[in-house]
Amino acid sequence: MAPPATKFQKIAFVASDVPEAVEALAQLKKRYGSTPAHEADAIVALGGDGLMLQTLHTYMNDRIPIYGMNRGSVGFLMNEYSEDDLIERLATAAVSIVHPLSMVTFDIKGKAQKAIAINEVSLFRETYQAAKLQISVDEKIRLRELICDGALVATPAGSTAYNLSAHGPILPIDSSLLALTPISPFRPRRWRGALLPNHAQITVTALEAEKRPVSAVADHFEVRNIARVEIEQARHIDLLMMFDPGHSLDERVIAEQFRV
Repeated sequence: MAPPATKFQKIAFVASDVPEAVEALAQLKKRYGSTPAHEADAIVALGGDGLMLQTLHTYMNDRIPIYGMNRGSVGFLMNEYSEDDLIERLATAAVSIVHPLSMVTFDIKGKAQKAIAINEVSLFRETYQAAKLQISVDEKIRLRELICDGALVATPAGSTAYNLSAHGPILPIDSSLLALTPISPFRPRRWRGALLPNHAQITVTALEAEKRPVSAVADHFEVRNIARVEIEQARHIDLLMMFDPGHSLDERVIAEQFRV
């Protein structure tokens, strides 16, 4: 059942810096007014998927539903843009709850850093030499040595992003799975990754870390020269994304699998 339209009388707007988004921001503020984000019933993000991810990160702990409208280039996470009937569209929108990933890195000097990833946690070789990675799941070594350009762990929401480009599987948004996908694997050549339960604790260790330096990236946050990365779902964080009826994130994930 859709919430009453009166629930979305206070709207905050954010926009990317592309001209189309800036113009849309001005028009929508003029038409619907603007409320500070911490007082809003919903946040409307104007731009592309990058702006949506940025907005989700900014308001990650506030449990404010975020409704994106595409004024960018990709827009997989966005709804179609229209100035009309915005309050009614918010009232009838379906809400998808997304849980991000928690990344804890330990560099070769032992320094620990934490970050959150909505799409994926990725590891990359830093030099011309291939990375050598060891992968453990729930403290059990599952792959003793993966020689590759890197590897990533993707959420269902992020499975259609870099994970898909690396030939990883697309995951339904409500699936209790994570995708573990290698990036240009050399040995074992036939290993194409794994589907893991979303409660799994994944540890990736960089073998020969000083000779073969590896970086770790949680969305846009990068740590270089890592020795080990611990990855798990941040189940205590609920990200609320709003989609027009018939265009939910579930529907987009399914439709993406039939694109040719």
